[in-house]
Amino acid sequence: MLGNVVKMLGTSSLCSTQSVLVQSSRNTFVLKRRFPPNLYKKNQKPGKLRGRHFVYDLVEDTTITKKPNLEVVLTAFVEGIGSKGDVVSLKPNVAYNKLLLPGLAVYKTPETVAKYATEKDEKEVEVHSSAYAQRTVNKLESLILAVVMNKDHAWTIEPWHIKASLRKAGYYVPESAITLPETPITGPDLLKQNKEFYCTVTINNLEKARVRCRIHHWSTEPSERLPYVFEHWKLDAEPLFGSDAADSRKSTEPQKSKD
Repeated sequence: MLGNVVKMLGTSSLCSTQSVLVQSSRNTFVLKRRFPPNLYKKNQKPGKLRGRHFVYDLVEDTTITKKPNLEVVLTAFVEGIGSKGDVVSLKPNVAYNKLLLPGLAVYKTPETVAKYATEKDEKEVEVHSSAYAQRTVNKLESLILAVVMNKDHAWTIEPWHIKASLRKAGYYVPESAITLPETPITGPDLLKQNKEFYCTVTINNLEKARVRCRIHHWSTEPSERLPYVFEHWKLDAEPLFGSDAADSRKSTEPQKSKD
């Protein structure tokens, strides 16, 4: 008898060590009979159901139904979303994983809206001009801009050259927002081929992005053109000015720029 009790206890302890996941699933499936049974009169015996009466069509599946957006109040600036005190509407998984869990937002209630609302008089100095300004700065600073200049005629790089190069790369920047180095860059000079310099792009008169630019000489005569270098933006380049050497080494993997 005692031996049986010991075996039972041993068996129960082994079962308790197994990892069993018990989780409720809140799923709802709305079905509709494809062939409804005939109606019957009051106090009449219902007719026998046939096999076709058990064929159903799916009307709604809550597991794939799109859930409504979740409104939250930001407690800090979040790049690409908004500033402190803004009420934003996002997908539930995005709001929960990227904002609520890290503590960057709280659920929208009248109390939280009043707590985190920032009035114009009490508002701190803005660090970001918009939610997407910093993202734009990051994109521009990860770009290697090919500045294509004429190989046969004299030139001096001006803001409109950078504007045209940025437009070819998919960025539309006004000339007034482009600041060139103080030292003029003139040519043609093959010693400056593929050398790198920095220009500054000002976004919304607040954020500044330092864009890496590389000089490429081009000729209208096919016989005078320099050999094409495959994926030249992945190669190391010497700085045009000595002060840019340290910045060039700190750069990360660049993006492709059309030239």
